[in-house]
Amino acid sequence: MRELSGRVAVVTGAGGGIGRALASRLAAEGMALMLADVDPGPLAATASEVEAATGATVLTQVTDVSDAAAVRHLADRSFGELGAVHVLCNNAGVFQGGRMWTREPEDFAWLLGVNLWGTLHGIHAFVPRMIEQDTEGHILNTVSVAGLFAAPLSGGYSVSKYAALAASQSLAQDLLLAGAKLRVTALCPGGVRTDINRSERVRPENLLVAGRTEDERLSADIIDGLVDKGIDPAEVAEAAVAAIREERFLVLTHPRYADGLRDQTEALLSGGLPDLPVYE
Repeated sequence: MRELSGRVAVVTGAGGGIGRALASRLAAEGMALMLADVDPGPLAATASEVEAATGATVLTQVTDVSDAAAVRHLADRSFGELGAVHVLCNNAGVFQGGRMWTREPEDFAWLLGVNLWGTLHGIHAFVPRMIEQDTEGHILNTVSVAGLFAAPLSGGYSVSKYAALAASQSLAQDLLLAGAKLRVTALCPGGVRTDINRSERVRPENLLVAGRTEDERLSADIIDGLVDKGIDPAEVAEAAVAAIREERFLVLTHPRYADGLRDQTEALLSGGLPDLPVYE
């Protein structure tokens, strides 16, 4: 998809981090935007920042992507008020750490609800209408490098992200078989300077679990360090726009990840357990 100017993009999780960077970068390309986030304050701040910097048309919708009806409403507004959608960025995501056997069902429900079902709801609500447009288009799913390398102390997150990668690959293959003009990118960033280490602030009350376990505190220290040393979200957005133009399926933000994938494949083919991943 070479031409972005004059087209329409939808970005979920647009209140900060990669979502805000994607909004800024796509608006700079001349796109009109529908921005969504579960947190209204940061969402409004992104919209104001993007409008002031680019003069782009920016609409917003407070949206919990784990709620299918809310995502359908987002799609209805996007197509109804902007006339079309050419780029869909399923970007919303949350993180929680801890060992696999210490996580409660509510923990998995929250992680899977946002990280996996948020992507699935976006696909279901937007892709059929994007196909019907019969124009070039692109679906960008923010997966995370955790969708490629499972790690200790973040099993629930990795489960959700591995599934999001599978959804992205299956979607891309389905679209090709259907002869659709849409393409897919699985964006797999590692350490990025975002607020993902503060995800608990937007956790629904009905999925709260009292108290932090010791392993959850340890994983919080690890993710805090990765975020502090991470790359700028603008670098991720730049790579994402390049991937849309080049119709690239997989985007790795750190050079060492390619070697890590090779090492992991060799370990698995030999029947061994892959080494611990390095996310920096």
